[in-house]
Amino acid sequence: MLTPFHLAIHVRDLDEARRFYGEVLGCAEGRSAPSWVDFSFFGHQLSLHLGQPFENAPTGKVGDKMVPMPHFGVVLKLDAWQALAERLRLAGVAFVLPPSVRFQGEPGEQWTMFFRDPSGNPIEIKGFPTEEGIFAH
Repeated sequence: MLTPFHLAIHVRDLDEARRFYGEVLGCAEGRSAPSWVDFSFFGHQLSLHLGQPFENAPTGKVGDKMVPMPHFGVVLKLDAWQALAERLRLAGVAFVLPPSVRFQGEPGEQWTMFFRDPSGNPIEIKGFPTEEGIFAH
């Protein structure tokens, strides 16, 4: 069983972040103060603090795609990934890399999507049909 991680990042506006992480992504809000708010990011602790978000650029080459670096995200079971992809489409989220499959038919076959939160923080959500596929090579 995996243990939850903790990640703290900057956002420009807590109300905007609350709408995105809470309403769009469906993450449960936890503790908060005037300058930060915690969310259960798919079972992990994500702390959003007021400040300047980290710089990122499309410098990560994966296959024939360039993805934003650095980025963070989570791995979901494929059915949960598909449901989230549809939820994001319906919410009108602009994708950096739209929901798609990578490494099809190979070890580590995965579904992925990249998007940004309202502060520009890049997020990747991966979907795998089995946990064994996560580290397959």
